[in-house]
Amino acid sequence: MKHLFRSFIATAFLLLGGCIGLYAQTPEEDPDLEYAKELLAPGTPAPDFTLNDIDGNPVSLSDFKGKKVVLVFWASWCPDCRAEVPELKEMMASPKAKDVAFVSISFDRKEEAFRKYVQENEIGGCQLFDPAGKKESAVGDAYSVKWIPSLYLIGKDGKVQLGTVVIGKISKALGL
Repeated sequence: MKHLFRSFIATAFLLLGGCIGLYAQTPEEDPDLEYAKELLAPGTPAPDFTLNDIDGNPVSLSDFKGKKVVLVFWASWCPDCRAEVPELKEMMASPKAKDVAFVSISFDRKEEAFRKYVQENEIGGCQLFDPAGKKESAVGDAYSVKWIPSLYLIGKDGKVQLGTVVIGKISKALGL
């Protein structure tokens, strides 16, 4: 009987310890809590800008008025940015995204590196180049970009719906 009681107590402690261990674990941290703190808040009017596309033509955000816009700040030298390219391409290819404009702004230091990466990786959407680079970019400043990749979902009304560093949040917000 004593043996049975000890076995019961030992099992109870193991189960209790396991429960406490599960309770003490913290959920995976959201990268937005660290890297997207300063991004524009939902409801903020998206600042207009004009930059040249990959063919040298000027493009403004206002050119997409009345459409949802996924705005991506990136660079070909950025490992996190490169890692998101497959998911970005998948989003662009989704039939549910046919009315969404995908606009990417490269902070590459050299325009040739930007062009080469976009062409080799067959990245669609509207590809823009900011010759000022990340640190000196007026567009990056206007959007409070401190980390790349940074992404925004801009509504048809021209206001920020979401600012994030997690591409999956954009996909989820679009219902893709």
